[in-house]
Amino acid sequence: MLRVALAMVPEVRQLLTEDPAQLSDLLDEIHDEDLADLIGLLDDAEAAKVLMALRAEEAAPIFERLDGETQEALVEQMGVESIAPIVSEMAADDRTDLIEALPDQVSGTLLSTLEKVDPEAAAEVEELAKWPEDSAGGLMTTDYVSVGIHLTVADVIERIRAVGEDAETIYYVYIVSDRGHLIGVVSLRDLLLASPSEKLADVMTENVFAVSPETDQEEVARTMAKYDFNALPVLSADRKLLGVITVDDVMDVLTEEQSEDMQRLGAVGPIEDSYFKTSFWTFIQKRAPWLAVLFVGEFMTGEVLRRFEHELEVVATLAYYVPLLISTGGNSGSQSSSLIIRGLAVGDVRVGDWASVLVRELGQAVVLGLILSVIGMLRVWLWGDGTGFVLTIGATLMAIVLMGCTVGAMLPLLLRRLGLDPATSSTPFIASLVDVLGILLYFTIARLFLADLLAQAGAGG
Repeated sequence: MLRVALAMVPEVRQLLTEDPAQLSDLLDEIHDEDLADLIGLLDDAEAAKVLMALRAEEAAPIFERLDGETQEALVEQMGVESIAPIVSEMAADDRTDLIEALPDQVSGTLLSTLEKVDPEAAAEVEELAKWPEDSAGGLMTTDYVSVGIHLTVADVIERIRAVGEDAETIYYVYIVSDRGHLIGVVSLRDLLLASPSEKLADVMTENVFAVSPETDQEEVARTMAKYDFNALPVLSADRKLLGVITVDDVMDVLTEEQSEDMQRLGAVGPIEDSYFKTSFWTFIQKRAPWLAVLFVGEFMTGEVLRRFEHELEVVATLAYYVPLLISTGGNSGSQSSSLIIRGLAVGDVRVGDWASVLVRELGQAVVLGLILSVIGMLRVWLWGDGTGFVLTIGATLMAIVLMGCTVGAMLPLLLRRLGLDPATSSTPFIASLVDVLGILLYFTIARLFLADLLAQAGAGG
């Protein structure tokens, strides 16, 4: 936790000044995540000294847990010659993400230096960098344990002992042919429970779940979550094992996607960094355009109200209920939109389910509309505004909830069908659209139930 890092800062700074050689012993028993928090609390020069006081294999798991901005600052502070040994010890996928995130000139220099320090690590970067960042190929690592099929369980366990320290996961061992094609997989649990002399072919599972390198990262995350996998192999079209995606990378994807969806639901452009690491003007750039669009969209609400200016002038009571009605439409639409966007994200709802979704939402809207209509009609009756207003508000609430639920549910499905992110149909956009439609419904219904009252008031005026 962060308080561990906070408590260590004074002692670390003291050792940096008096005896940097003692840092390794001090930090030896501290979890890498806490050490990453500690690095984040130090200035760049201090953080660089801490990393340089550690062995490369000790510094790598700390460095790969830092956010991109801090990593980039430390690369600049330490220089590529000093950072290259640490980068070579990082997991292949994290190493690739780092080099791709750096400015072109810096990444090119670092990659060239890495080729001298660890040619194999540099080759892994070039291999993984071929795939889009948001694909299975962009998530996978080449640090896994693979063996041939003609081994015994004891042989495989010895293989894990020999190479497992460099693998990102040892919970699964992949059985491949001489040409690298995937034959099967065996879990560490099955290996430990099997007899040491048993043949690997008798223990492994041949029916292996796998994805192609082009698979979208959200689909990968859904697959791993559904089947509770700790790792998922990535295969080429001819079933050659290209890499493995581990659960920690999927957790990062889920966090990133959820953060992005939450921001879009609030009509904010996606923001990559944390709140306090995002600059003031970046927030303005991400928020202002959406607010401006929504603000201009609300002009339509004003235009609709102007169309019914006569009705508002002759029966001022109509204006009292406008905020109540349009907020109801926005709330019901936002509820439906949130449910469908979430269903699309986790795979519970597909675009082809639109008819079933429409039927379910209409059914719910009828019940919800009746509940709100009864409450609204009772309130109007208690205010003593007359039977016409009671019927108007009751009918309008029913119509607005039906409209809100329908628009809120169908708009995300339509956007997904068009290949757009359904989170774009955020709460503010749904509310703005339903505002306009709700006012049209309200005054249209009012003209029906209050025709006599409007006529008398107009004649009296």
